[in-house]
Amino acid sequence: MDKARPQAASLVADLLAFIAMDGCSDEQFDALALRLFAHQYESNAPFRSFCQRRGATLRNVKAWSDIPAVPIDAFKAMELRSEPASPTERVFMTSGTTGQSKGMSARGRHFHPALDVYDLSMTRNFAQRFMAGHERLPMGILFPDEQAMPNSSLAHYLALARSEFGTEGSRYFLTPQGLDMPGLCTVLEESERSGRPYALLGASFSLVHVMDALRAQGRSFCLPAGSRILDTGGYKGQSRELPLEDFYAGLAQLLGVPRSHCINMYGMTELSTQFYDDGNATLPSVKSGPHWIRSRLVEPVTGRSVAPGERGILVHCDLANYNAVTTILTEDVGLWADGGFLSPGRPKIESGPLGGQRPHEVGKRGGGFLLLGRAEGAAAKGCSLAVEEFVKAAAA
Repeated sequence: MDKARPQAASLVADLLAFIAMDGCSDEQFDALALRLFAHQYESNAPFRSFCQRRGATLRNVKAWSDIPAVPIDAFKAMELRSEPASPTERVFMTSGTTGQSKGMSARGRHFHPALDVYDLSMTRNFAQRFMAGHERLPMGILFPDEQAMPNSSLAHYLALARSEFGTEGSRYFLTPQGLDMPGLCTVLEESERSGRPYALLGASFSLVHVMDALRAQGRSFCLPAGSRILDTGGYKGQSRELPLEDFYAGLAQLLGVPRSHCINMYGMTELSTQFYDDGNATLPSVKSGPHWIRSRLVEPVTGRSVAPGERGILVHCDLANYNAVTTILTEDVGLWADGGFLSPGRPKIESGPLGGQRPHEVGKRGGGFLLLGRAEGAAAKGCSLAVEEFVKAAAA
């Protein structure tokens, strides 16, 4: 952060200390959220124009839930940054698998002047939610490395998992030549023989290919107690889709890892923080995040919070997003729930009214929402209108 302006450097230092805390009060979260809002309002011209169009100013934004939520497609429409461009910055880009609007880039871009905040957000959360008391585990990565995908936030996330939590010999099994099943089977056999737990991490579609290959070979493993599996990203057209019940049942049957130790991570390029469930023994599983991210449900055009028991579009306020914008409007529909929310691609849930919570309570462990899938119909149109509003405001 040597090249950052003094204000940004001070914010980053305080943010790192905040993430390192064991938790926070509502007042502490609001205080830092408002400091970040002021910094982004002053330094991020498109965001400031959007806020002014929404009637949000430094005087009347009093809490994190008052911060206008920027639609995620705005990351495709323009550069969202509070710090000047730098040759050393990292740029994470979306996959481009979703449709693009006229005049927008096919891929959203998230600019990181440095990765110290992103990395601490990832490692502190990952240690608590996936490692389950293990300092390090032998790891197999089922995703391309950062050299192959330098603009992938997931590639960086998995590289961090391997470097910070993997033992010596942890390696990638998805290479430019394809899936190295012989090499993977060798390390799984060694884990069985030694009794040492093993962790397998990667995209959901990669695990589908692993299961298909094992079935074709008539093989299965019974990994030692404490072994864990992390999947993320869904399928996105990369392979055939499986019902979630079949997916997690297959992992348990073919790898011997109980479903309670099969963890799904939900994240997005536009955020700097991830959400996790506590296993998939029961479906649908529930996601939750750490103390430096909060969420609410809104009506997409007005940005107002929906009434308890009503469906709404998910908004996340991620304090680790210090350079772009802290608060983003997703395209995912949700309902309040205890303990967190369901990740994208989860089965749709027909549900009656659920107990409501105040917006600032969502994000604490024990409070959250159900994610019901992508917005459709009127909700999808509302998201599109929100994007159009942002682009018009930025161009004004």
